[in-house]
Formats: sequence, structure tokens, C-alpha cells
Amino acid sequence: MKNDPNILILGIGNVLWADEGFGVRAVEALAAAYRFGPNVRLLDGGTQGIYLVDQVRWADVLVVFDAVDYGLPTGTLKRVEGAEVPKFMGAKKMSLHQTGFQEVLALADLLGESPQHLLLIGVQPVELDDFGGSLRPEVKACIAPAIALAHDYLAGFGVHAERMDEASDSTRPHAHDLPDPALALNAYESGRPSAASAYRHGDPRVLPAAVAC
Repeated sequence: MKNDPNILILGIGNVLWADEGFGVRAVEALAAAYRFGPNVRLLDGGTQGIYLVDQVRWADVLVVFDAVDYGLPTGTLKRVEGAEVPKFMGAKKMSLHQTGFQEVLALADLLGESPQHLLLIGVQPVELDDFGGSLRPEVKACIAPAIALAHDYLAGFGVHAERMDEASDSTRPHAHDLPDPALALNAYESGRPSAASAYRHGDPRVLPAAVAC
């Protein structure tokens, strides 16, 4: 591998479905606190699925943050490395983005440009069925440890991030690669209506009729 490998730090998931947003929130927090050299990209992959293939093909080293159903106690953080990554991302699918990302990895491999090193840092979600909800406390508490795991892994490739207050402008990531400020965790949580005023689990007046059909 070259001296300065291309490194992609990717957060995937949907911030609108509670703990599904863990991956995006982890990248957001990483970008807010640290800056990297020009060979490192931080990317909010959202639910783009197959559209991420060119980014993945660019990477020699891929680090993915995501909410993953490991079958473990909720709020458990687990790292998976190498060939095991695609297996865990598809063993128990929780959303369409996981199928899409499996396809991304497979297509990159088919094209002969898959990352040489893969790391998945996943958390067992507490709640997904909450449209407009945010991370549950147990999952939010995993963001800092997840970032620490990423730092430890990347140190093996000679990557040492600078704290934001120490970083120069030359090490700042491209803004279009990160969550829009309007969707940042604090803005999202402070701007959304409460569960009491905007029930997020379906209307009980409608659901029984739908089941009856």
C-alpha cells in the first residue's frame, strides 16, 4: 500500500428514524472535533446506497459507522473487520440502505477497486420505529467510544487527526461531504416537535382499519 493511502470515513443511515441515524451522527461528531490530511475524506453517506460506489472505489481504507443488528444487548458497540464486514451489514437487514451498501461493496470488488482494508463500527440500536425521533441515550453515548475506535484503527495507517482548535484551514474537510448544518444533531433535536404534539408511531384511528383490510 502507498505511504498515504486514500481513507474514507463513512457514516450511513437515516437520521429521521431514531437510532438509524447513528452512523451519520458519528461522522458529524468526528468532523466537528477533528481535522485530517488531504488523503482522508469524511462522508455523510445517508441512504445513498449504490451511489456511493465511486467514493468506495477511491478508498484504500474504508471505515464505516452504522446501526447494526448484531443480536446483542441494545446500546452495545462492536467492531468488525475485513471480509466479515459485508456479512454483518446484511445478516439482519434493518433498512434498505444496508442492502444498498452490500451492493456497493460487491460492485467495487467486481470492478477491481474495492478497499484493501475494511472496518465496520456498529451499535446495536434501541429504537428504529420512531419517525422524526432522535438517537436514544444509550446509542448517543456510543458516539465518543466509536470515534475512539476509529482513531485507534487509523493510527495503524499513520493517520493522526488534529483537534479542531489546532487544525489549519488546509486540513478542513469539504463541507459538501458532511451533514447539512440544518440537520445537525442539536438543530434537529431542538427544532422537531415533541412526541406528544406530533405522534410518530402511526395514527391508532387509521391503523386498525388498515389491518382489517
